[in-house]
Amino acid sequence: MPEKNLLHFQFHQLKQDINAPTLVFIHGLFGDMNNLGIIARAFSEKYSILRVDLRNHGQSFHHEDMNYALMAEDLANVIHALKLEKVVLIGHSMGGKTAMKMTALYPQLVEKLIVIDIAPISYDHHGHDEVFAGLFATKHAQPKTRQEAKPFLAQHISEDAIQQFMLKSFDPHAKDYFRFNLSALHNNYAHIMDWQPCYSNVPTLFIRGGQSNYIKTEDTPHILAQFPQATAFTINGCGHWVHAEKPEFVIRAIERFLISNK
Repeated sequence: MPEKNLLHFQFHQLKQDINAPTLVFIHGLFGDMNNLGIIARAFSEKYSILRVDLRNHGQSFHHEDMNYALMAEDLANVIHALKLEKVVLIGHSMGGKTAMKMTALYPQLVEKLIVIDIAPISYDHHGHDEVFAGLFATKHAQPKTRQEAKPFLAQHISEDAIQQFMLKSFDPHAKDYFRFNLSALHNNYAHIMDWQPCYSNVPTLFIRGGQSNYIKTEDTPHILAQFPQATAFTINGCGHWVHAEKPEFVIRAIERFLISNK
């Protein structure tokens, strides 16, 4: 793959223990490598840390094509470029699906898999219509600052937390007025919500927000059919953004999983 199509990443190698596994953190839709930063920093003294911007996000390349096989290949290319032999993938939402797909396609590269609040299933509709409406309204208004952009988002997005999350990527110099490729994300939204069943026997942990409906009890057979070594951990009192709402519980769950079955 040409270098211009290599994902933007940050790699922190643990100098005192070069044999320590690398933890790879993968963000969700509309995000970037900073979204899981609190979780990543908690492990930086014991593990090498790799954080990436997925295609059409953050500072990574923009491309009109986007699906999980392509995103898994993008991730594998970074791991190959860094000459990493075995990694632990940690992905939230869309990043979790990317991690699952990469584990299935490149099992030789993955030691363990951690999926945060997403299931290996297709989602018919999950409420991003208002988000896209707010983002396109902002683009068409051509605001110069985040303060000017916020009212256009607010016309369509009622939750202030979601408005603030989108504003983190606001960039008046970008084509779509956001660092992510708004047009490509909208055009490929069906692929992002879709899922083609896969299989991996890698030890896997699913972390679920107790108030989230992204992983339901009826999803369990689908999870175990594709990831037979999967276990699950529910963190009560939080929704889909479990890692932001209760990071200390996510960190603890990951710690226990990393040292298990060693």
